[in-house]
Amino acid sequence: MLAYDWLVDSMNAADGEDFVDRHLARWRGKAPYDERVEAVVTRMQFLVKHLRQTKETALAQVGMQDFEFETLHRLVAGAGSATPSELATELMLSPAGMTGRLDTLEKSGLIRRLRSTDDRRRVDVELTDKGHELWLEAMRIRGEVESEMVYALDPAEQAVLDGLLKRLLVHVESSR
Repeated sequence: MLAYDWLVDSMNAADGEDFVDRHLARWRGKAPYDERVEAVVTRMQFLVKHLRQTKETALAQVGMQDFEFETLHRLVAGAGSATPSELATELMLSPAGMTGRLDTLEKSGLIRRLRSTDDRRRVDVELTDKGHELWLEAMRIRGEVESEMVYALDPAEQAVLDGLLKRLLVHVESSR
């Protein structure tokens, strides 16, 4: 018996039917696919959709748009500052698109642009206290909802799921 067989057996007996079970039943015998693969992929897609909606809800609660969050998130990851070109590269935006985004964030008081003291041609983008507080609040709300979802599993089940998802991701990354 594999280490996670107990998990699969207990889940099948305890969790009842979900949307994917009904989806598979509707398609059984009508389309050529591996039912187990379809079940795994469809459940992952629904969970990703749930997480996307969670993120949108968290951002709406703090009055922020996705592009604002993504830019603030990148600034926090980079110790609170970056150049516009670094941000544009990481966020896969054109320089003009990044300029427009930074204009909006600066008008909202979430970031500030500062000339470098070493090189007057260089501009650094910094997160303001207001921007950091807004980002933290969005992260807190997201974290609560994400935790609520994952806490449906006990710690051992979480570890098994994490390991299985990691194996899938490593496989996909190495296939590129």
